[in-house]
Amino acid sequence: MTTALVVVDVQQDYFPGGAFPLVAPEEAAQAAGRVLAAAREAGLVVVHVQHHSVDETPFLRPGTPGCAIHPAVTPGPGEALVVKHAPNSFLGTGLEELLRERGVEDLVVVGMMTSMCVDSTVRSAAERGFGVTVVADACAAPDLELAGVQVPGAVVHTAFLAALGSGFARVVTSDELTGELG
Repeated sequence: MTTALVVVDVQQDYFPGGAFPLVAPEEAAQAAGRVLAAAREAGLVVVHVQHHSVDETPFLRPGTPGCAIHPAVTPGPGEALVVKHAPNSFLGTGLEELLRERGVEDLVVVGMMTSMCVDSTVRSAAERGFGVTVVADACAAPDLELAGVQVPGAVVHTAFLAALGSGFARVVTSDELTGELG
């Protein structure tokens, strides 16, 4: 059984000074970097996903500094880079074919945003028959608002992980995952 690490959208716009900063992105990026190092050491397939906004979204615009992948998870030699234009990393990208060609059956997912691209990618992966593990502390979410109700990013993050953990994925910490890989 082959496992792949999928690093979703850990891009500069999600950090302080970027166009759409999340809650605690630095901590998530550091955890994602530890998971990436452990995955490389364990010989996992590694796939980086980078979002390029092609609609009216004012962040992750191709050619801007904010679209760049964060240094904590810089792609290494031989690691695939998939560019996407929608929240679901599988939609119109060839990601599924890439994974199937490498014999991947299970995914470990880290990245940003928990409430959008991570959620969409994890659900799609599970529906395509992949086993999925999400590394909770290696993901980050934004503060959100609906009908005048403010929802803190930490609550958004926890709620989405709870939902994913109830049927789409196993949810673990970076310490748990790196312990399993070690």
